[in-house]
Amino acid sequence: MAVKWTGGHSSSILCLNVNTEGLVASGAERGELTLWDGGGTPAGQLQLPKADDVTSVVFSPRCPTRLYASHGETVSLLDVRSLKEPVERFHVNEEEINCLSVNETDNFLAAADDSGAIKVMDLENKKVSRSLRHSNICSSVVFRPQRPQSLVSCGLDMQVMLWNLQKARPLWTTNLQECETEEDRPQSAGQFFNPPLAHSLSVASCGNIFGCGAQDGKVRIFRVTGVKFERELEFQGHSLGVSQVLFMPEAYWLLTGGNDGKVLLWDVSSDVGKQQKSPAKSLQRRKAQAPASTRKDGKLNKVASNEHARVLPKLTIEHGEKVNWISCAEIKGSKRVLVADQSSSVSVYPLPEP
Repeated sequence: MAVKWTGGHSSSILCLNVNTEGLVASGAERGELTLWDGGGTPAGQLQLPKADDVTSVVFSPRCPTRLYASHGETVSLLDVRSLKEPVERFHVNEEEINCLSVNETDNFLAAADDSGAIKVMDLENKKVSRSLRHSNICSSVVFRPQRPQSLVSCGLDMQVMLWNLQKARPLWTTNLQECETEEDRPQSAGQFFNPPLAHSLSVASCGNIFGCGAQDGKVRIFRVTGVKFERELEFQGHSLGVSQVLFMPEAYWLLTGGNDGKVLLWDVSSDVGKQQKSPAKSLQRRKAQAPASTRKDGKLNKVASNEHARVLPKLTIEHGEKVNWISCAEIKGSKRVLVADQSSSVSVYPLPEP
């Protein structure tokens, strides 16, 4: 059963983040922002100006008292020690921001918005250093751990992109729809075709493995190799869209949340690990044998999608409400998953030890 954290919001909670000291931030509709201690007691509350929905909150990885929050087209920097007027405001996006990410050296902030733009702020000089772009709403952007100049993004254009801050163009792009094989598609005319609009990304702590959740209910795991990435694994996680994916600090444990009201825990270490052990030569040989049509843009995937059809969740949480955001925290010495949904409370579930 979930423990409910209540009393922090009056509106639907849209986003969550946890700092290195276990302080939890939540953002909700109508400009509500709340801090919670590990016991689920509100430790601070703020009403952001204009009552725009708080769509993303992220703590600085280097300085746990610095919290960035997006509301409308604005990013506010807050000091959690005294939660009052923002310390600074950045207004560089032209449409509503969906996702924020700060790199681990704390010198760049990326803000992805409804226009498809990703504005990358140089936090030292307080100005935009890069403008990156999707052709439709950009739903998620994440800096890669151990690679502070590199980030991945995805959007409702069904594109997943790898970027380096030195370049304005993506290093590598994969279209999730083009990656589909014939057997992935619905067979009967009565089956509704759900396009793989990409909703959420998370990068594992190694920096090379990342997961993507999409509208078709599938979770796709990619591996970055140099300036490109390839699909390692694909599995059907949810009966409706996958709204959230989150790699836990443990290597290759992945949490997913869906519009079907489920939260699932996956251990993809054995599947990802297999690929690691295989020598590069055999991978090259497989590629050489593959027809050109399956080789382009990480399309060497037919094997992956069939071979790993048996990936099963380690844990299924029947949450019951559409999942807006998931986060992970250590509370009283054990791991918990925090879930935000359409309600004004945070649900907290225990997780098994790895």
